[in-house]
Amino acid sequence: MRTLPGTQYRYLDLLINIFVVVLIVSNLIAPKPVAFYVPILSSYIGPLTVSAAQMLFPITYIFGDVFTEVYGYSASRRAIWTGFMASAIMAAFGMFAIWLPPAPGFKDQAAYETIFGVVPRNVAGSLLAFWCGEFANSLTVAKMKVFTNGRYLWTRTVGSTIIGQAVDTTIVIVIIFWGSSFSRMVNLIVSGYLFKVVYEVLATPLTYWVVNTLKRREGVDFFDRSTNLNPFAIGVPVAPVALPEE
Repeated sequence: MRTLPGTQYRYLDLLINIFVVVLIVSNLIAPKPVAFYVPILSSYIGPLTVSAAQMLFPITYIFGDVFTEVYGYSASRRAIWTGFMASAIMAAFGMFAIWLPPAPGFKDQAAYETIFGVVPRNVAGSLLAFWCGEFANSLTVAKMKVFTNGRYLWTRTVGSTIIGQAVDTTIVIVIIFWGSSFSRMVNLIVSGYLFKVVYEVLATPLTYWVVNTLKRREGVDFFDRSTNLNPFAIGVPVAPVALPEE
């Protein structure tokens, strides 16, 4: 194999933009709880209550798998920091918009505050959980890909989800619900974690298709054998694209 330094990827910027949109939308729809009743034989169990965001947020971890698997850890690091800053800006401007005095004819201030109103502790917990969980997810993919020499993609998608979602769910629940009973926090952590893991395991065939399609179209299959895995590393050079020998 040889490399062509400085080659620009065709789809990376588009995928990062979609990743950020999904992340921001999941933050906006988070205030609504959703209850599911699961049919078991002739009865139902439930309600299993999750945030509306949990219907969408796990997709960001699938994106994390794709970024690291196809483009390498550096690309995933870039996406995570972009998403982190976008979420912080959205939260800050949401609070600012609520603070601004409403016009006399505006009758929906309370509803507006419900959607865009944020509690500082909730924002801090969500951002910290996202940052830690996404980096744990991407680091796991990068390390396991080198360890397996690029084989058994499913072990990386499932293994990174198990680790990343455990970090994310535990941090966000502990920070946001600190002061609640221990049993309530454990219940929220376990139910949210299991929902996210099952969600992403079921999405494994889709992840396979996206990863294989991008590798073929981009002409790259990046291995992080010498990548600086420090999440605070400054500067993300464009990774070389692997080309077949002539």
